[in-house]
This record gives sequence, structure tokens and C-alpha cells, in this order.
Amino acid sequence: MFYKDEQNIYRARPLEAFEWLVHGFGTRWSDSFGKCRNLATLHQIHSSTVVDAEGRSGCLGEGDALVTNAPGMLVAVKTADCMPILIVDSRARAVAAVHAGWRGTAKNIAAKAIAEMEKKFSSRVEDLHVAIGPGIGKCCYEVGPEVVAQFHHYDYSLRNCAHAAHLDLAVSNRRQIEACGVTPDRIYAAGLCTKCNGEFHSYRRDKEQAGRMFSVVGIR
Repeated sequence: MFYKDEQNIYRARPLEAFEWLVHGFGTRWSDSFGKCRNLATLHQIHSSTVVDAEGRSGCLGEGDALVTNAPGMLVAVKTADCMPILIVDSRARAVAAVHAGWRGTAKNIAAKAIAEMEKKFSSRVEDLHVAIGPGIGKCCYEVGPEVVAQFHHYDYSLRNCAHAAHLDLAVSNRRQIEACGVTPDRIYAAGLCTKCNGEFHSYRRDKEQAGRMFSVVGIR
């Protein structure tokens, strides 16, 4: 489903069916996305704020998801354990990049990005394809009671491992996206844990020394 190219960028094979689309999930060894002049980013604050890039580049203020339908534009999020999620509307040719940590996931950030695409671009859920990139896996994501309190009503999100609660961010976001009406066969997950795998930056593993990886989507 996902593969790594010669630039050390992971790509979702199903999204390559769209010739007009640019996308990729970076690693600690890839830096080409950060050099793009037509790239829009945000000062990420673990919120549910969605921003329409509207053809603008650079840092567009605070928020945790960007949407656009502007040709020649790329939108990106930066992560080091949080889930990067790329959403593609194959009919309207609109895209979104979402940064989903536990706080953003608890606030349903991916669903809010879909709602913004419906509002701004008349997107329909039956036309959406969603790629969930590398992020911390439930194998490594031990969480405390403040996080458990936010997810205790989701049986699929929490797993008890050696008397500690572990959160499955990828599954949590998948279920929220499915609840919007996106069918499971159009949701593609990398299944790569950033803490387990040294080719990714991980805040849990490297603390303040951790870098950040770009996950990018855009329209040629």
C-alpha cells in the first residue's frame, strides 16, 4: 500500500492514480519538501482549527489542518509521532493535510477538515481518499489518565499492555473518518511506528532532540 522512493519519501500507491496530485510522507532523511516555495504550513497548536490556504504560501498562522484547491500549491503538516493525514477529493481536485495528535484526535480534527472541504469545495465523501502516514503506534504510545479520560468511550482506541493504557491514534482517526462516510477501502494506513523505526523522528524516543517530518499534499 505504501512504498519508499529514492528520495526517502513514503507514498501511498492508491493516490498515484491521480496524475494531478503531489503527495508524500517525509522521513528524517528527506528534506526536499521544506525547500518548496509554494508550500503552506501552520504554527501547529494541537487544536481543531482548519485553515484554507487560498493559494498562499509560508506559515499561515495557527491551526492543525490546511485545505486547498489551488493548482500549483502544496499544503503540509510537520510531525514527530503525531499522525499526518492527507485527504484527497478525486472529483473536485481539492486536498487537505491534517496534524492529529491525541488532542487533535479527541477534537475530531480529521472530520473537521472533511467538513471544511465539503463547505469550501463542495466535496462529497464518496469522492474522498485518505492516507494516514507514519506515526506512533499503539505498541509504543503509553498514555496517562488525562488521555484515557478523553478516549475511554472508544473501545477501539485503548489497549491495556502490561498494566498501562496504550492509545491507537491511527485506528481512532480511521474510525472518525469512517464516521464521516468515507468507506474503509478508501482509507490507507502506513502502519509504521515512528518510535520503533529509526528512519523517522520521534519525540517520545528523542525528546527535545527530535526533528520534524513534512507530510505534503498538493495539486500540480
